Amino acid sequence: MKLFSALFPKQKKVKVEFCEKNLDRFLTEENFAGYQSFMSRKNVFYKEYECQSLCKECKLSPYALVDGDFISAGSSGELLERLKKLAEDEE
Repeated sequence: MKLFSALFPKQKKVKVEFCEKNLDRFLTEENFAGYQSFMSRKNVFYKEYECQSLCKECKLSPYALVDGDFISAGSSGELLERLKKLAEDEE
């Protein structure tokens, strides 16, 4: 059984939570397809909330909560790259 597990390891799901208002504020049309592609990965579980009560952070920059950890970036493109890296680390 250990050999089977080594050959076919289970992917750990990454839980990504977004604030709807933050996405509306920072997500650009040029990054929209990238986010759709990222969120359709098998190991990514995502959820959008109307508000996450992180108003100060929400106004300053794009962010997401990844497995409960606050991740922010200077732009929505940078955030997407950080999210991809975190999801790859979990594969």
